[in-house]
Amino acid sequence: MSADRFDNKVVIVTGAAQGIGRGVALRVAAEGGTVLAVDRADIVKEVVAEIEEGGGTAAAFQADLETFAGAQAMVADCLARFKRVDVLINNVGGTIWAKPYEHYEEAQIEAEIRRSLFPTLWSCRAALPFMVKKKRGVIVNVSSVATRGVHRVPYSAAKGGVNALTASLAMEHTRNGIRINATAPGGTDAPPRRVPRNQSRARPTARDTAWYQGVVDQTVDSSLMHRYGTIDEQVAPILFLASDDASYITGTVVPVGGGDLG
Repeated sequence: MSADRFDNKVVIVTGAAQGIGRGVALRVAAEGGTVLAVDRADIVKEVVAEIEEGGGTAAAFQADLETFAGAQAMVADCLARFKRVDVLINNVGGTIWAKPYEHYEEAQIEAEIRRSLFPTLWSCRAALPFMVKKKRGVIVNVSSVATRGVHRVPYSAAKGGVNALTASLAMEHTRNGIRINATAPGGTDAPPRRVPRNQSRARPTARDTAWYQGVVDQTVDSSLMHRYGTIDEQVAPILFLASDDASYITGTVVPVGGGDLG
């Protein structure tokens, strides 16, 4: 690994305000990349400020990537600012509710799919025309080993869709010089979210807490290492796949779950 793997490359990082996305944005900038940090939350501007304070180059863009219009606007902004898109890292997604499937409401199921599948679908669709025209580009999607897990079936289905999207797009676009891969993170220790995925003001009930604990227990049990990973342990394989170090890898989903293959 070199310190300048992303030198002279423009990298869009979605979901960049918090968690894994924030770690990816900071690390890409530290390795020489120009970053468009994208998020719905305005705290994404703080990530850009941190990058700039460290001598890196970055800009913030706020968009709702659950819509195609938001994804199109993101790519248009990147092209207007930096004239190209070399790498797209799709990190938006995450479980909103944790409960057995029969307890999900219709609207909740649709919301989970919109949150964890559509941002990747739309962002790939928005970025591909430019990459196809230039006959080069890299896309890294962030999936999950929770395609096999408990108490979050709609999220699991959405991430299964991300895996299928990754494989199918790679088959279509390798001939266009575009590599498309994904990582599948397992449970990851991260600071408390400043903007929660579930905006409901209702306090969790004892049953809600027990259902979420079921997710935690299953995640740890399914990992051969029997622990959660760190942000850095998730960022490293994402950046590897995004870099030229992975030049002979495409159409692949890399599990990053301490031995849990999903």
